[in-house]
Amino acid sequence: MPVIIACMNDIEPPVDPASFPDVAASFMLSGPAGKLETISDIATDGARRGVAVVCHPLTTEGGSMHNKVVTMVERALRESGLDTVRFNFRGAGNSDGDFDKGRGERDDLATVVAWVRKVRPHDTLWLAGFSFGSYVSLTQAAPLRADALISIAPPVGRWNFDRIPLPTCPWLVVQGEADEIVEPQAVFDWIETLAQPPELVRMPETSHFFHRRLMDLRGAIKHAVRGWLPPLRQA
Repeated sequence: MPVIIACMNDIEPPVDPASFPDVAASFMLSGPAGKLETISDIATDGARRGVAVVCHPLTTEGGSMHNKVVTMVERALRESGLDTVRFNFRGAGNSDGDFDKGRGERDDLATVVAWVRKVRPHDTLWLAGFSFGSYVSLTQAAPLRADALISIAPPVGRWNFDRIPLPTCPWLVVQGEADEIVEPQAVFDWIETLAQPPELVRMPETSHFFHRRLMDLRGAIKHAVRGWLPPLRQA
């Protein structure tokens, strides 16, 4: 469990830590709609000069940074050597504000990225997301100049993907072929229309929430990103 970085007399976690915590930690960031509940964690073995920010699925359907797919994506990236940040969009968990249909959520992500770049100015930035979180992170990958992007079950057909400025960085899409929420063929057809398509991993007999396939998801991510990893962090 992450620790709460707060003094003994504090009632709530602090806001906007001045540095990236050196242990797993829970804290608040000042967001455009109020406080954003945030968790950071650090890679232990083979730590590299990079931070991955992971976005969660739809808030109105119970999505949060504690979703099991989100936590598995975070684990895969941390085991690959990246420090990680998860956060709750506005209206999820203890984050302030209300669901904003993807508009305000983009600003939430931009706020978290701004903090990461402030406390880790020399690190590469990776973005990752699951379902709705993959939509939000995709819309922001180019504007925020992400160095890599990971999209798990991007909700093509549920959200408008037509005018998104597509990234030119390394990009991975993982899609279950038995997804009951996102139409798999819609995702595959959309990818075929892209001038610079992402690397695609199709997972047979895999549902939207990767039931009984979470470890396979972990392995697929770690294998796919191996060649994209930033240099080792010097002690």
